[in-house]
Amino acid sequence: MVKAVVFDVGETLLDETREYGTWADWLGVPRHTFVSVFGSVIASGKDYRDTFQVFQPRFDLTKERDARAAAGQPEWFGEDDLYPDVRSALSELRTSGVWVGIAGNQTVRAGGLLRGLDLPTDFIATSDDWGVQKPDVLFFEKIVQATPTDDPSKIVYVGDRIDNVLRPAKAVGLKTVFVQRGPWGWIFRDSPELERVARVKSLDEIPGFISC
Repeated sequence: MVKAVVFDVGETLLDETREYGTWADWLGVPRHTFVSVFGSVIASGKDYRDTFQVFQPRFDLTKERDARAAAGQPEWFGEDDLYPDVRSALSELRTSGVWVGIAGNQTVRAGGLLRGLDLPTDFIATSDDWGVQKPDVLFFEKIVQATPTDDPSKIVYVGDRIDNVLRPAKAVGLKTVFVQRGPWGWIFRDSPELERVARVKSLDEIPGFISC
């Protein structure tokens, strides 16, 4: 029986259109061009951060975030950036007695923004909070430690990526659900690795799935 469901953030709960659009603007690159290169980098199996290197060699994401903040353009997202099924799905899970968490590769600032949205969750953590990022299995071990059960087989982790979500979560023993949206969700939707993985197109499908 599933005791806890934990959600990734980017392209699982948050539509990152605004985020990458503002990065394109910061780099002085047309948004369409930035997105096209972003998709090409992902499809080739490279780290998405290599996209920035195409336009600005030796680009340092952390330093550039600080520079943006100093220029009055800090990282930001709000209610309008949530996918429309987020609140309903999380609320239904909690109403059914399932412990609900959020944990993803995010900055401390992003964690504060998430908490400020007052989402129906029991727990929110970021990779910066923990000092470890996905796909390190330690990240998923920390998820197990944060939930009210020490049995990873009773925890479901929901995300849009195979490489830094499904594989490492499975290695720790968590159950997984692949949500098909965002660039990774669409580009890798036909991957053989997903043949035996639970998959959804809407988070509203998850409460019914885990109750089966």
